[in-house]
Amino acid sequence: MIVPMAKVFIACRRSDRQRLLEALAELGMLHIQPADPARAVPDEAMVGRIRTMERAVQVLSGIESAGGAPGLSPEEAAREVLDLQRRAAERQNRLSSLQHQLQQVAMWGNVRIEQIETLRAAGIELRFYTVPRTDLVEVQAEAVQKLVELPGRRVLIGVIDRTGGAKLPESAESVPLPPRDGPTIRAEAAALDEENRRDARRLGELAHCAGAIEEAIRQMEHRLRFDLAQRSAIENEQLCGLQGWVPAEEAEELGRRLLAAGLDVATETVAPGEDEMPPTLIRPPAWARPIVGLLNLLGTTSGYREFDVSRPFMIALPIFAALLIADGGYGALLCLGFGLAYRKAVGALGREFTHLLLVVGAASIVWGAATGSFFGAVLYTPLVPVDLSEHSRRLMMRISFYMGAIHLAVAQLMQAARLYPNTRFLNRVGWATFIWGVLGAVEYLVLRSPFGWDTVWPYLMIVGAALAIWFEAPGAGWGMRVLLGIANFPLAMLSAFSDIISYVRLMAVGLASSVLGANFNEMARDTGFWPLAILILVLGHGLNMGLTMIALFAHGVRLNMLEFSNNLGMQWTGYPYNPFGKQAAQEA
Repeated sequence: MIVPMAKVFIACRRSDRQRLLEALAELGMLHIQPADPARAVPDEAMVGRIRTMERAVQVLSGIESAGGAPGLSPEEAAREVLDLQRRAAERQNRLSSLQHQLQQVAMWGNVRIEQIETLRAAGIELRFYTVPRTDLVEVQAEAVQKLVELPGRRVLIGVIDRTGGAKLPESAESVPLPPRDGPTIRAEAAALDEENRRDARRLGELAHCAGAIEEAIRQMEHRLRFDLAQRSAIENEQLCGLQGWVPAEEAEELGRRLLAAGLDVATETVAPGEDEMPPTLIRPPAWARPIVGLLNLLGTTSGYREFDVSRPFMIALPIFAALLIADGGYGALLCLGFGLAYRKAVGALGREFTHLLLVVGAASIVWGAATGSFFGAVLYTPLVPVDLSEHSRRLMMRISFYMGAIHLAVAQLMQAARLYPNTRFLNRVGWATFIWGVLGAVEYLVLRSPFGWDTVWPYLMIVGAALAIWFEAPGAGWGMRVLLGIANFPLAMLSAFSDIISYVRLMAVGLASSVLGANFNEMARDTGFWPLAILILVLGHGLNMGLTMIALFAHGVRLNMLEFSNNLGMQWTGYPYNPFGKQAAQEA
Protein backbone atom coordinates (compact mmCIF):
# COMPACT_ATOMS: atom_id res chain seq x y z
CA MET A 1 0.00 0.00 0.00
CA ILE A 2 0.96 3.68 -0.35
CA VAL A 3 1.53 4.87 3.20
CA PRO A 4 -0.48 8.00 4.18
CA MET A 5 1.76 10.98 4.85
CA ALA A 6 1.47 13.89 7.25
CA LYS A 7 3.17 17.27 7.03
CA VAL A 8 5.16 18.25 10.11
CA PHE A 9 6.37 21.72 11.07
CA ILE A 10 9.20 21.89 13.62
CA ALA A 11 10.45 25.04 15.34
CA CYS A 12 13.33 25.49 17.77
CA ARG A 13 15.77 28.14 18.96
CA ARG A 14 18.30 29.06 16.31
CA SER A 15 21.10 28.08 18.68
CA ASP A 16 19.67 24.52 18.72
CA ARG A 17 19.58 24.19 14.94
CA GLN A 18 22.61 21.90 14.70
CA ARG A 19 21.37 19.67 17.53
CA LEU A 20 17.98 19.43 15.85
CA LEU A 21 19.52 18.34 12.55
CA GLU A 22 21.71 15.77 14.29
CA ALA A 23 18.66 14.35 16.11
CA LEU A 24 16.63 14.21 12.89
CA ALA A 25 19.52 12.50 11.09
CA GLU A 26 19.72 9.90 13.85
CA LEU A 27 15.97 9.28 13.79
CA GLY A 28 15.76 9.06 9.97
CA MET A 29 12.03 9.88 9.89
CA LEU A 30 11.59 13.34 8.31
CA HIS A 31 11.63 13.86 4.54
CA ILE A 32 12.62 17.52 4.56
CA GLN A 33 10.76 19.88 2.26
CA PRO A 34 12.60 23.17 1.71
CA ALA A 35 10.85 26.27 2.97
CA ASP A 36 12.49 28.20 0.11
CA PRO A 37 13.32 25.87 -2.82
CA ALA A 38 15.39 28.57 -4.53
CA ARG A 39 17.72 28.66 -1.53
CA ALA A 40 17.86 24.88 -0.95
CA VAL A 41 20.39 24.09 -3.67
CA PRO A 42 23.48 21.97 -3.02
CA ASP A 43 26.97 23.42 -2.88
CA GLU A 44 28.14 23.01 -6.48
CA ALA A 45 31.81 22.93 -5.51
CA MET A 46 31.27 20.05 -3.07
CA VAL A 47 29.07 18.22 -5.58
CA GLY A 48 31.88 18.53 -8.12
CA ARG A 49 34.42 17.13 -5.66
CA ILE A 50 32.14 14.19 -4.92
CA ARG A 51 31.60 13.47 -8.62
CA THR A 52 35.38 13.56 -9.20
CA MET A 53 35.97 10.98 -6.47
CA GLU A 54 33.07 8.82 -7.68
CA ARG A 55 34.58 8.70 -11.18
CA ALA A 56 37.93 7.76 -9.64
CA VAL A 57 36.31 4.90 -7.72
CA GLN A 58 34.75 3.65 -10.98
CA VAL A 59 38.16 3.67 -12.65
CA LEU A 60 39.78 1.81 -9.75
CA SER A 61 36.96 -0.74 -9.45
CA GLY A 62 38.53 -2.99 -12.09
CA ILE A 63 42.12 -2.60 -10.95
CA GLU A 64 43.89 -4.82 -8.43
CA SER A 65 46.09 -3.05 -5.89
CA ALA A 66 49.82 -3.61 -6.33
CA GLY A 67 53.04 -2.07 -5.13
CA GLY A 68 53.22 0.33 -2.24
CA ALA A 69 50.37 2.55 -1.14
CA PRO A 70 50.99 6.23 -2.01
CA GLY A 71 50.93 8.80 0.77
CA LEU A 72 48.15 10.90 -0.76
CA SER A 73 44.90 12.28 0.55
CA PRO A 74 41.74 10.76 -0.96
CA GLU A 75 41.11 13.84 -3.11
CA GLU A 76 44.70 13.97 -4.33
CA ALA A 77 44.56 10.26 -5.18
CA ALA A 78 41.23 10.74 -7.02
CA ARG A 79 42.60 13.64 -9.06
CA GLU A 80 45.69 11.65 -10.01
CA VAL A 81 43.56 8.66 -11.03
CA LEU A 82 41.47 10.81 -13.37
CA ASP A 83 44.60 12.50 -14.69
CA LEU A 84 46.11 9.10 -15.48
CA GLN A 85 42.87 8.04 -17.15
CA ARG A 86 42.83 11.23 -19.25
CA ARG A 87 46.44 10.76 -20.31
CA ALA A 88 45.78 7.10 -21.16
CA ALA A 89 42.87 8.16 -23.39
CA GLU A 90 45.06 10.76 -25.10
CA ARG A 91 47.81 8.20 -25.64
CA GLN A 92 45.31 5.73 -27.05
CA ASN A 93 44.16 8.33 -29.56
CA ARG A 94 47.79 9.04 -30.43
CA LEU A 95 48.53 5.32 -30.86
CA SER A 96 45.57 5.01 -33.21
CA SER A 97 46.95 7.93 -35.22
CA LEU A 98 50.41 6.32 -35.31
CA GLN A 99 48.92 3.06 -36.51
CA HIS A 100 47.29 4.94 -39.37
CA GLN A 101 50.59 6.65 -40.19
CA LEU A 102 52.38 3.29 -40.21
CA GLN A 103 49.92 1.96 -42.75
CA GLN A 104 50.59 4.97 -44.96
CA VAL A 105 54.40 4.55 -44.88
CA ALA A 106 54.40 0.74 -45.02
CA MET A 107 55.80 0.86 -48.58
CA TRP A 108 58.99 2.49 -47.25
CA GLY A 109 59.88 -0.44 -45.00
CA ASN A 110 62.71 0.51 -42.61
CA VAL A 111 64.00 3.47 -44.62
CA ARG A 112 65.05 6.28 -42.26
CA ILE A 113 64.51 9.88 -43.33
CA GLU A 114 67.50 11.06 -41.26
CA GLN A 115 69.81 8.87 -43.36
CA ILE A 116 68.45 10.41 -46.57
CA GLU A 117 68.92 13.90 -45.12
CA THR A 118 72.52 13.02 -44.26
CA LEU A 119 73.13 12.04 -47.90
CA ARG A 120 71.60 15.28 -49.13
CA ALA A 121 73.83 17.25 -46.76
CA ALA A 122 76.81 15.46 -48.37
CA GLY A 123 75.62 16.56 -51.82
CA ILE A 124 74.05 13.25 -52.82
CA GLU A 125 70.45 13.70 -54.01
CA LEU A 126 68.40 10.52 -53.63
CA ARG A 127 65.11 10.32 -55.51
CA PHE A 128 62.41 7.68 -55.27
CA TYR A 129 60.19 6.11 -57.91
CA THR A 130 57.80 3.24 -58.35
CA VAL A 131 58.14 1.21 -61.56
CA PRO A 132 56.65 -2.02 -62.83
CA ARG A 133 58.85 -4.95 -61.99
CA THR A 134 59.27 -5.78 -65.67
CA ASP A 135 60.56 -2.25 -66.46
CA LEU A 136 63.18 -2.25 -63.73
CA VAL A 137 65.94 -3.17 -66.22
CA GLU A 138 65.24 0.04 -68.20
CA VAL A 139 66.28 2.27 -65.30
CA GLN A 140 69.73 3.77 -65.93
CA ALA A 141 71.41 6.00 -63.34
CA GLU A 142 74.59 6.43 -61.33
CA ALA A 143 73.11 4.19 -58.65
CA VAL A 144 69.82 2.31 -58.48
CA GLN A 145 68.60 0.48 -55.39
CA LYS A 146 65.49 -1.69 -55.21
CA LEU A 147 63.86 -1.02 -51.83
CA VAL A 148 60.44 -2.68 -51.45
CA GLU A 149 58.11 -4.94 -53.43
CA LEU A 150 54.71 -3.20 -53.84
CA PRO A 151 51.24 -4.50 -54.75
CA GLY A 152 50.35 -4.53 -58.45
CA ARG A 153 53.74 -6.01 -59.48
CA ARG A 154 55.52 -2.69 -58.87
CA VAL A 155 58.67 -1.93 -56.88
CA LEU A 156 59.95 1.09 -54.97
CA ILE A 157 63.45 2.14 -56.06
CA GLY A 158 65.95 4.76 -54.96
CA VAL A 159 67.95 6.55 -57.65
CA ILE A 160 71.16 8.63 -57.30
CA ASP A 161 71.86 10.89 -60.27
CA ARG A 162 74.49 13.54 -59.65
CA THR A 163 75.24 14.09 -63.38
CA GLY A 164 71.60 14.47 -64.52
CA GLY A 165 71.90 11.69 -67.10
CA ALA A 166 69.48 9.20 -65.51
CA LYS A 167 67.03 7.48 -67.84
CA LEU A 168 63.67 6.22 -66.55
CA PRO A 169 60.87 4.36 -68.34
CA GLU A 170 57.60 6.22 -68.97
CA SER A 171 55.91 3.92 -66.45
CA ALA A 172 58.03 5.31 -63.59
CA GLU A 173 56.17 7.44 -61.04
CA SER A 174 57.96 9.85 -58.73
CA VAL A 175 57.27 9.29 -55.00
CA PRO A 176 57.72 12.15 -52.50
CA LEU A 177 59.48 11.40 -49.25
CA PRO A 178 56.98 10.94 -46.38
CA PRO A 179 57.06 13.41 -43.47
CA ARG A 180 57.93 10.59 -41.04
CA ASP A 181 59.45 7.14 -41.44
CA GLY A 182 58.36 3.79 -40.03
CA PRO A 183 61.18 3.32 -37.48
CA THR A 184 60.53 6.77 -35.98
CA ILE A 185 56.79 6.11 -35.74
CA ARG A 186 57.37 2.71 -34.15
CA ALA A 187 59.79 4.25 -31.66
CA GLU A 188 57.18 6.81 -30.61
CA ALA A 189 54.56 4.05 -30.27
CA ALA A 190 56.94 2.01 -28.10
CA ALA A 191 57.52 5.04 -25.88
CA LEU A 192 53.75 5.51 -25.50
CA ASP A 193 53.34 1.82 -24.64
CA GLU A 194 56.01 2.19 -21.96
CA GLU A 195 54.17 5.21 -20.54
CA ASN A 196 50.97 3.14 -20.48
CA ARG A 197 52.73 0.38 -18.54
CA ARG A 198 54.19 2.90 -16.10
CA ASP A 199 50.80 4.52 -15.50
CA ALA A 200 49.20 1.08 -15.10
CA ARG A 201 51.69 0.34 -12.32
CA ARG A 202 50.84 3.69 -10.74
CA LEU A 203 47.12 2.90 -10.91
CA GLY A 204 47.86 -0.36 -9.09
CA GLU A 205 49.45 1.69 -6.32
CA LEU A 206 46.53 4.14 -6.27
CA ALA A 207 44.10 1.22 -6.00
CA HIS A 208 45.17 1.00 -2.35
CA CYS A 209 43.36 4.33 -1.88
CA ALA A 210 39.96 3.11 -3.21
CA GLY A 211 38.58 2.42 0.27
CA ALA A 212 39.76 5.79 1.59
CA ILE A 213 38.21 7.56 -1.40
CA GLU A 214 34.86 5.80 -0.81
CA GLU A 215 34.95 6.76 2.86
CA ALA A 216 35.72 10.37 1.90
CA ILE A 217 32.73 10.31 -0.46
CA ARG A 218 30.46 9.13 2.36
CA GLN A 219 31.72 11.86 4.68
CA MET A 220 31.33 14.57 2.05
CA GLU A 221 27.83 13.39 1.15
CA HIS A 222 26.98 13.48 4.85
CA ARG A 223 28.22 17.07 5.10
CA LEU A 224 26.39 17.94 1.88
CA ARG A 225 23.10 16.59 3.28
CA PHE A 226 23.53 18.60 6.47
CA ASP A 227 24.30 21.72 4.47
CA LEU A 228 21.25 21.16 2.27
CA ALA A 229 19.09 20.58 5.35
CA GLN A 230 20.31 23.87 6.81
CA ARG A 231 19.49 25.66 3.56
CA SER A 232 16.00 24.09 3.68
CA ALA A 233 15.20 25.77 7.01
CA ILE A 234 13.69 29.18 7.56
CA GLU A 235 15.36 31.35 10.19
CA ASN A 236 15.41 34.65 11.97
CA GLU A 237 17.63 35.93 14.75
CA GLN A 238 15.96 33.79 17.43
CA LEU A 239 14.14 30.88 15.76
CA CYS A 240 14.69 28.17 13.20
CA GLY A 241 11.94 26.24 11.46
CA LEU A 242 11.83 23.07 9.34
CA GLN A 243 9.03 21.36 7.47
CA GLY A 244 8.75 17.94 5.93
CA TRP A 245 6.83 14.71 5.55
CA VAL A 246 6.58 11.66 7.77
CA PRO A 247 4.28 8.64 7.63
CA ALA A 248 1.08 9.75 9.36
CA GLU A 249 1.33 6.88 11.83
CA GLU A 250 4.75 8.16 12.99
CA ALA A 251 4.03 11.91 13.14
CA GLU A 252 3.31 12.10 16.88
CA GLU A 253 6.17 9.73 17.64
CA LEU A 254 8.60 12.11 15.92
CA GLY A 255 7.67 14.95 18.24
CA ARG A 256 7.94 12.75 21.33
CA ARG A 257 11.35 11.44 20.36
CA LEU A 258 12.70 14.92 19.69
CA LEU A 259 11.57 16.01 23.15
CA ALA A 260 13.08 12.84 24.63
CA ALA A 261 16.39 13.82 23.00
CA GLY A 262 16.41 16.94 25.19
CA LEU A 263 15.42 19.40 22.47
CA ASP A 264 13.09 22.27 23.23
CA VAL A 265 11.00 22.09 20.05
CA ALA A 266 7.45 22.83 18.98
CA THR A 267 5.80 20.58 16.39
CA GLU A 268 2.58 20.79 14.41
CA THR A 269 1.14 18.09 12.19
CA VAL A 270 -1.34 18.67 9.35
CA ALA A 271 -2.81 16.50 6.62
CA PRO A 272 -1.54 17.09 3.06
CA GLY A 273 -3.55 19.58 1.06
CA GLU A 274 -5.18 18.74 -2.25
CA ASP A 275 -2.63 20.86 -4.08
CA GLU A 276 0.35 19.23 -2.32
CA MET A 277 2.28 16.22 -3.54
CA PRO A 278 3.87 14.31 -0.64
CA PRO A 279 6.63 11.78 -1.29
CA THR A 280 5.58 8.20 -1.93
CA LEU A 281 6.36 5.40 0.51
CA ILE A 282 5.15 1.98 -0.64
CA ARG A 283 4.97 -0.95 1.74
CA PRO A 284 4.12 -3.99 -0.36
CA PRO A 285 3.31 -7.31 1.28
CA ALA A 286 6.28 -9.61 1.76
CA TRP A 287 5.36 -11.80 -1.22
CA ALA A 288 5.26 -8.77 -3.58
CA ARG A 289 8.43 -7.12 -2.29
CA PRO A 290 10.71 -8.52 -5.05
CA ILE A 291 9.01 -6.26 -7.62
CA VAL A 292 10.43 -3.24 -5.75
CA GLY A 293 13.83 -4.22 -7.16
CA LEU A 294 12.51 -3.79 -10.71
CA LEU A 295 10.80 -0.47 -9.97
CA ASN A 296 13.99 0.84 -8.36
CA LEU A 297 15.98 -0.30 -11.39
CA LEU A 298 13.57 1.52 -13.72
CA GLY A 299 13.60 4.60 -11.49
CA THR A 300 9.80 4.87 -11.50
CA THR A 301 7.69 5.92 -8.52
CA SER A 302 3.93 5.98 -8.21
CA GLY A 303 2.42 9.35 -7.41
CA TYR A 304 1.15 9.76 -3.85
CA ARG A 305 -2.46 9.64 -5.07
CA GLU A 306 -1.86 6.92 -7.65
CA PHE A 307 -1.82 3.15 -7.19
CA ASP A 308 0.50 0.70 -5.49
CA VAL A 309 1.15 -1.61 -8.44
CA SER A 310 3.42 -4.04 -6.58
CA ARG A 311 0.75 -6.76 -6.27
CA PRO A 312 -0.49 -6.87 -9.91
CA PHE A 313 3.05 -6.44 -11.22
CA MET A 314 4.37 -9.24 -9.01
CA ILE A 315 1.64 -11.58 -10.22
CA ALA A 316 1.82 -10.71 -13.91
CA LEU A 317 5.55 -10.29 -14.55
CA PRO A 318 6.69 -13.85 -13.62
CA ILE A 319 3.87 -15.28 -15.74
CA PHE A 320 4.80 -13.12 -18.71
CA ALA A 321 8.47 -13.96 -18.20
CA ALA A 322 7.73 -17.68 -18.16
CA LEU A 323 5.81 -17.42 -21.44
CA LEU A 324 8.62 -15.37 -23.01
CA ILE A 325 11.42 -17.67 -21.81
CA ALA A 326 9.34 -20.75 -22.73
CA ASP A 327 11.86 -23.27 -21.41
CA GLY A 328 12.06 -25.03 -18.08
CA GLY A 329 15.78 -25.66 -18.48
CA TYR A 330 16.53 -21.94 -18.70
CA GLY A 331 14.40 -21.37 -15.61
CA ALA A 332 16.35 -24.05 -13.77
CA LEU A 333 19.62 -22.34 -14.75
CA LEU A 334 18.30 -19.03 -13.40
CA CYS A 335 17.36 -20.61 -10.07
CA LEU A 336 20.60 -22.58 -9.84
CA GLY A 337 22.85 -19.68 -10.85
CA PHE A 338 21.32 -17.07 -8.58
CA GLY A 339 20.90 -19.62 -5.80
CA LEU A 340 24.57 -20.62 -5.79
CA ALA A 341 25.80 -17.03 -6.21
CA TYR A 342 23.11 -15.56 -3.97
CA ARG A 343 25.35 -13.31 -1.87
CA LYS A 344 27.22 -11.92 -4.86
CA ALA A 345 23.96 -11.38 -6.73
CA VAL A 346 22.44 -9.53 -3.78
CA GLY A 347 25.54 -7.36 -3.54
CA ALA A 348 25.43 -6.52 -7.25
CA LEU A 349 21.67 -6.42 -7.96
CA GLY A 350 20.03 -5.93 -4.57
CA ARG A 351 18.01 -8.40 -2.52
CA GLU A 352 14.62 -7.62 -4.07
CA PHE A 353 15.75 -7.87 -7.70
CA THR A 354 17.66 -11.10 -7.00
CA HIS A 355 14.51 -12.57 -5.46
CA LEU A 356 12.51 -11.43 -8.50
CA LEU A 357 14.85 -13.31 -10.85
CA LEU A 358 14.55 -16.42 -8.68
CA VAL A 359 10.75 -16.17 -8.89
CA VAL A 360 11.00 -15.73 -12.68
CA GLY A 361 13.16 -18.86 -12.81
CA ALA A 362 10.66 -20.85 -10.74
CA ALA A 363 7.74 -19.70 -12.93
CA SER A 364 9.71 -20.71 -16.03
CA ILE A 365 10.27 -24.19 -14.60
CA VAL A 366 6.51 -24.57 -14.02
CA TRP A 367 5.70 -23.40 -17.56
CA GLY A 368 8.47 -25.62 -18.93
CA ALA A 369 6.88 -28.57 -17.16
CA ALA A 370 3.54 -27.71 -18.83
CA THR A 371 5.13 -27.45 -22.29
CA GLY A 372 7.58 -30.32 -21.73
CA SER A 373 10.39 -28.10 -23.06
CA PHE A 374 13.83 -28.22 -21.42
CA PHE A 375 16.81 -26.75 -23.29
CA GLY A 376 14.91 -26.82 -26.56
CA ALA A 377 13.99 -30.51 -26.30
CA VAL A 378 10.43 -31.72 -25.68
CA LEU A 379 10.92 -34.54 -23.18
CA TYR A 380 7.34 -35.84 -23.04
CA THR A 381 3.87 -35.22 -24.40
CA PRO A 382 3.12 -31.69 -23.17
CA LEU A 383 -0.06 -30.28 -21.74
CA VAL A 384 0.56 -27.13 -23.81
CA PRO A 385 2.48 -27.79 -27.04
CA VAL A 386 4.79 -24.95 -28.14
CA ASP A 387 5.91 -25.60 -31.72
CA LEU A 388 5.29 -24.43 -35.28
CA SER A 389 2.08 -26.42 -35.73
CA GLU A 390 -1.15 -24.53 -36.45
CA HIS A 391 -2.76 -25.93 -33.30
CA SER A 392 0.12 -24.71 -31.13
CA ARG A 393 0.15 -21.21 -32.62
CA ARG A 394 -3.59 -20.80 -32.21
CA LEU A 395 -3.49 -22.07 -28.64
CA MET A 396 -0.62 -19.77 -27.64
CA MET A 397 -2.34 -16.78 -29.28
CA ARG A 398 -5.53 -17.54 -27.38
CA ILE A 399 -3.61 -17.81 -24.09
CA SER A 400 -1.87 -14.49 -24.83
CA PHE A 401 -5.12 -12.70 -25.67
CA TYR A 402 -6.91 -14.03 -22.58
CA MET A 403 -4.02 -12.96 -20.39
CA GLY A 404 -4.20 -9.50 -21.95
CA ALA A 405 -7.94 -9.24 -21.31
CA ILE A 406 -7.51 -10.31 -17.68
CA HIS A 407 -4.60 -7.93 -17.17
CA LEU A 408 -6.35 -4.90 -18.67
CA ALA A 409 -9.70 -5.60 -17.02
CA VAL A 410 -7.99 -5.82 -13.62
CA ALA A 411 -6.53 -2.35 -14.23
CA GLN A 412 -9.97 -0.94 -15.03
CA LEU A 413 -11.55 -2.60 -11.99
CA MET A 414 -8.81 -1.22 -9.73
CA GLN A 415 -9.81 2.24 -10.92
CA ALA A 416 -13.46 1.38 -10.32
CA ALA A 417 -12.71 0.35 -6.73
CA ARG A 418 -10.85 3.65 -6.18
CA LEU A 419 -13.80 5.70 -7.55
CA TYR A 420 -16.56 3.88 -5.64
CA PRO A 421 -19.12 5.08 -4.41
CA ASN A 422 -18.92 7.86 -7.03
CA THR A 423 -21.11 6.63 -9.88
CA ARG A 424 -18.23 7.23 -12.28
CA PHE A 425 -16.91 3.86 -11.07
CA LEU A 426 -19.47 2.35 -13.46
CA ASN A 427 -17.54 3.95 -16.35
CA ARG A 428 -14.51 1.82 -15.38
CA VAL A 429 -16.72 -1.26 -14.93
CA GLY A 430 -18.04 -0.56 -18.41
CA TRP A 431 -14.55 -0.46 -19.87
CA ALA A 432 -13.61 -3.69 -18.10
CA THR A 433 -16.71 -5.30 -19.63
CA PHE A 434 -16.00 -3.81 -23.06
CA ILE A 435 -12.44 -5.20 -22.98
CA TRP A 436 -13.86 -8.71 -22.68
CA GLY A 437 -16.10 -8.03 -25.67
CA VAL A 438 -13.04 -6.79 -27.56
CA LEU A 439 -11.34 -10.08 -26.72
CA GLY A 440 -14.02 -11.89 -28.71
CA ALA A 441 -13.61 -9.49 -31.64
CA VAL A 442 -9.83 -9.95 -31.62
CA GLU A 443 -10.20 -13.74 -31.58
CA TYR A 444 -12.62 -13.49 -34.51
CA LEU A 445 -10.27 -11.27 -36.56
CA VAL A 446 -7.06 -13.17 -35.79
CA LEU A 447 -8.18 -16.75 -35.07
CA ARG A 448 -11.53 -16.81 -36.92
CA SER A 449 -13.30 -17.84 -33.73
CA PRO A 450 -17.12 -17.48 -33.60
CA PHE A 451 -18.42 -13.96 -33.09
CA GLY A 452 -22.14 -13.43 -33.48
CA TRP A 453 -25.37 -12.92 -31.58
CA ASP A 454 -25.18 -16.54 -30.50
CA THR A 455 -21.98 -15.70 -28.55
CA VAL A 456 -21.55 -13.51 -25.48
CA TRP A 457 -19.04 -11.11 -27.07
CA PRO A 458 -21.38 -8.60 -28.80
CA TYR A 459 -23.48 -8.26 -25.65
CA LEU A 460 -20.38 -7.56 -23.55
CA MET A 461 -19.33 -4.87 -26.01
CA ILE A 462 -22.77 -3.25 -26.05
CA VAL A 463 -23.21 -3.27 -22.25
CA GLY A 464 -19.63 -2.12 -21.69
CA ALA A 465 -19.91 0.70 -24.26
CA ALA A 466 -23.23 1.89 -22.79
CA LEU A 467 -21.79 2.06 -19.26
CA ALA A 468 -18.58 3.70 -20.47
CA ILE A 469 -20.42 6.39 -22.44
CA TRP A 470 -23.23 7.11 -19.94
CA PHE A 471 -21.00 7.37 -16.87
CA GLU A 472 -18.10 9.26 -18.49
CA ALA A 473 -19.37 12.52 -16.93
CA PRO A 474 -22.17 11.57 -14.52
CA GLY A 475 -22.43 15.09 -13.09
CA ALA A 476 -23.44 16.69 -16.41
CA GLY A 477 -26.89 16.91 -17.95
CA TRP A 478 -28.24 14.04 -19.99
CA GLY A 479 -27.36 15.52 -23.36
CA MET A 480 -23.88 16.61 -22.28
CA ARG A 481 -23.27 13.18 -20.71
CA VAL A 482 -23.94 11.47 -24.02
CA LEU A 483 -21.87 13.98 -26.02
CA LEU A 484 -18.87 13.74 -23.70
CA GLY A 485 -19.12 9.95 -23.56
CA ILE A 486 -19.31 9.60 -27.34
CA ALA A 487 -16.48 12.11 -27.85
CA ASN A 488 -14.09 10.14 -25.63
CA PHE A 489 -15.19 6.69 -26.75
CA PRO A 490 -13.57 6.15 -30.22
CA LEU A 491 -9.93 6.63 -29.22
CA ALA A 492 -10.37 4.60 -26.03
CA MET A 493 -12.05 1.83 -28.05
CA LEU A 494 -9.16 1.69 -30.55
CA SER A 495 -6.72 1.68 -27.65
CA ALA A 496 -8.51 -1.33 -26.13
CA PHE A 497 -8.18 -3.24 -29.42
CA SER A 498 -4.47 -2.43 -29.86
CA ASP A 499 -3.68 -3.15 -26.22
CA ILE A 500 -5.11 -6.68 -26.33
CA ILE A 501 -3.44 -7.44 -29.66
CA SER A 502 -0.09 -6.29 -28.25
CA TYR A 503 -0.12 -9.26 -25.86
CA VAL A 504 0.46 -11.54 -28.85
CA ARG A 505 4.16 -10.77 -28.31
CA LEU A 506 4.05 -13.35 -25.50
CA MET A 507 3.26 -16.05 -28.06
CA ALA A 508 5.65 -14.77 -30.73
CA VAL A 509 8.73 -14.42 -28.51
CA GLY A 510 8.07 -17.63 -26.60
CA LEU A 511 7.60 -19.60 -29.83
CA ALA A 512 10.76 -18.06 -31.31
CA SER A 513 12.73 -19.04 -28.21
CA SER A 514 11.49 -22.65 -28.38
CA VAL A 515 12.22 -22.99 -32.09
CA LEU A 516 15.66 -21.42 -31.73
CA GLY A 517 16.58 -23.80 -28.91
CA ALA A 518 15.40 -26.80 -30.94
CA ASN A 519 17.44 -25.63 -33.96
CA PHE A 520 20.61 -25.40 -31.88
CA ASN A 521 20.01 -28.97 -30.70
CA GLU A 522 19.58 -30.11 -34.29
CA MET A 523 22.75 -28.31 -35.38
CA ALA A 524 24.68 -30.04 -32.59
CA ARG A 525 23.34 -33.47 -33.60
CA ASP A 526 24.23 -32.94 -37.25
CA THR A 527 27.90 -32.14 -36.58
CA GLY A 528 28.83 -35.74 -35.70
CA PHE A 529 31.79 -34.40 -33.69
CA TRP A 530 30.99 -34.24 -29.99
CA PRO A 531 33.42 -31.44 -28.95
CA LEU A 532 31.93 -29.16 -31.60
CA ALA A 533 28.42 -30.29 -30.64
CA ILE A 534 29.04 -29.32 -27.00
CA LEU A 535 30.37 -25.92 -28.11
CA ILE A 536 27.28 -25.31 -30.26
CA LEU A 537 24.96 -26.30 -27.40
CA VAL A 538 26.70 -24.08 -24.85
CA LEU A 539 27.00 -21.04 -27.12
CA GLY A 540 23.61 -21.52 -28.76
CA HIS A 541 21.59 -21.96 -25.59
CA GLY A 542 23.62 -19.23 -23.89
CA LEU A 543 22.71 -16.84 -26.72
CA ASN A 544 19.07 -17.93 -26.65
CA MET A 545 18.85 -17.48 -22.89
CA GLY A 546 20.41 -14.02 -23.20
CA LEU A 547 17.84 -13.07 -25.83
CA THR A 548 14.99 -14.26 -23.62
CA MET A 549 16.26 -12.14 -20.73
CA ILE A 550 16.33 -9.13 -23.04
CA ALA A 551 12.78 -10.01 -24.10
CA LEU A 552 11.77 -10.12 -20.44
CA PHE A 553 12.64 -6.43 -20.09
CA ALA A 554 11.63 -5.37 -23.60
CA HIS A 555 8.22 -7.06 -23.56
CA GLY A 556 7.31 -8.36 -20.10
CA VAL A 557 8.11 -5.04 -18.43
CA ARG A 558 6.45 -3.08 -21.24
CA LEU A 559 3.12 -4.87 -20.83
CA ASN A 560 3.08 -3.81 -17.18
CA MET A 561 4.57 -0.32 -17.49
CA LEU A 562 2.66 0.69 -20.63
CA GLU A 563 -0.49 -1.28 -21.45
CA PHE A 564 -1.51 -2.10 -17.86
CA SER A 565 -0.41 1.25 -16.43
CA ASN A 566 -2.22 3.22 -19.14
CA ASN A 567 -5.45 1.38 -18.39
CA LEU A 568 -4.85 2.05 -14.71
CA GLY A 569 -4.37 5.76 -15.39
CA MET A 570 -0.82 5.79 -14.00
CA GLN A 571 1.31 8.87 -14.69
CA TRP A 572 4.31 7.84 -12.51
CA THR A 573 4.51 11.39 -11.18
CA GLY A 574 5.79 10.50 -7.72
CA TYR A 575 9.10 10.90 -5.97
CA PRO A 576 10.31 8.49 -3.28
CA TYR A 577 10.12 9.11 0.47
CA ASN A 578 13.74 9.74 1.38
CA PRO A 579 14.05 10.84 5.03
CA PHE A 580 16.98 12.92 6.19
CA GLY A 581 19.61 10.70 7.79
CA LYS A 582 18.37 7.47 6.26
CA GLN A 583 21.07 7.44 3.57
CA ALA A 584 23.84 7.66 6.16
CA ALA A 585 22.32 4.81 8.14
CA GLN A 586 22.12 2.63 5.02
CA GLU A 587 25.76 3.35 4.16
CA ALA A 588 26.92 2.49 7.67
